[in-house]
Amino acid sequence: MPAMGASLRAAALLAFVVLSVLVSLLIGSLQQFGARITRFSNATVAGDDEQFASLRRALIYQLNERRKEIIPLLLPPPGQTLPSPQHSQTRTFNLDSTLWDEIAGGLREARLDEMGCDSLLDVQTLQILGSGYTKLVVKVNLAGGQPAALKLVNEQGIDMEKCLEDFKDPQGCRELVAYKLKKEMVLLQRLQHPNVIKLKGHCVGGQGVWGARGGDGGRVTVILEQGSPLQMIQLLQSPWEDRFRVCLDLVRLLHFLSRSPLGSVALLDFQPRQFVTVSGELKLTDLDDASPQEPECRADADCTLQFPHRNFTLPCSAAGVCEGLNERRNIYNAYRYFFTYLLPHQAPPGLTHLVDHIMNSTGELSADINQTLEAFEDILHLYKSGLHLDSLPPSALRDYSVMRGMGTSGNVEYRCWPSYSQQGCVLSVHSAQEAASICSSHSHCTSFSLSGHKTWTGRLLASFRSSFSHMEPDATSEVYVRKSKAAQPPPV
Repeated sequence: MPAMGASLRAAALLAFVVLSVLVSLLIGSLQQFGARITRFSNATVAGDDEQFASLRRALIYQLNERRKEIIPLLLPPPGQTLPSPQHSQTRTFNLDSTLWDEIAGGLREARLDEMGCDSLLDVQTLQILGSGYTKLVVKVNLAGGQPAALKLVNEQGIDMEKCLEDFKDPQGCRELVAYKLKKEMVLLQRLQHPNVIKLKGHCVGGQGVWGARGGDGGRVTVILEQGSPLQMIQLLQSPWEDRFRVCLDLVRLLHFLSRSPLGSVALLDFQPRQFVTVSGELKLTDLDDASPQEPECRADADCTLQFPHRNFTLPCSAAGVCEGLNERRNIYNAYRYFFTYLLPHQAPPGLTHLVDHIMNSTGELSADINQTLEAFEDILHLYKSGLHLDSLPPSALRDYSVMRGMGTSGNVEYRCWPSYSQQGCVLSVHSAQEAASICSSHSHCTSFSLSGHKTWTGRLLASFRSSFSHMEPDATSEVYVRKSKAAQPPPV
């Protein structure tokens, strides 16, 4: 009973949070929505009983259809079983609503994630991160200040509005619209990977169409780790190394999805807005449009991938399945939405031929995901090891005097692009030799310094400047001064 009370308190608080957020965002729309609900309710009460019963049957049919979509995602891979304290036999696709109720309602003894409804008791709403046809995403701090993102049913969304027009049942429509959240929750549980947003927990509450509290309520909240929306315009202005990281993370994700526990998974809504970054790492955050089934076919023509400017046709297998279609769809979408914009521009000269190869092979779908990942990993190895810099002159450092354990102050900065600092010229380098070569190629550069700061690949961050007034002790830094540019030694 205490647990049930806590769950009810959490559900009540959650309802209050959602209402507060929506009022602050769309107060005018809420008034229209309330008027529409009243109109629908009056129509239902005054309508014919048979029409009401017909609408209710149609709604329940739609809810069962949604269950049928999700239950296969809960089944174990072939040859395995899901442990259950009540059932020892293998669960089968027999509309196993008990299994669904256990997971969606948080009733399983062995929870598949960490947080439940109790985690929402002291939630602090910060801002709305996004809203769409189905979902509302809210940035919050949980108890103790822990950051998180909550996904909820968008009461103002187009999906809810259309359902109300069709079925005239606010509670039933909330359940129907919430199925996408439930499907996404299950996919997050089954598709755990470093480049998939982490599911921290979920809460399901409210009274369902069948009158049961908990299992099928429309009050669904998915609790996720908090990420930053992927800003492509900002990313286009970032150093090549950071842009390459996004593409590498994406390829690693697609490699996993091609052989996931659910089979080969296609991302049907493949857009940059479906991704976020967490500490610089790319993560997929929307999975409700993920499809784990390869399309069935009778002829090769049934296995055609159609894009705005290109079409590709794969062979129909003897089993009547378009094998590899999901994988190829993902690769080409990665090419046209990410690689085209992020990979070629300002790639290091020693790597451009490898980048061009990736662009050609993914743009023509002549390489599978294994070959694509191998090509990316090869570039990463060469870039981290500095082997792509074999053309650097060995005498690059001879024109520089080095002062170790020293830093500079009174710096006169100049800007270069792309830089890790908007106020100056800060670039990643493999070694002092590469930094010296860069400084010598900049007409304004007279010195550079290296500190202990490194990028995600382990490369050093070098600061380039036009001049400085004096030096001071700094155990973590070393300063390189260009001899031909220095009229006299700087004061210490």
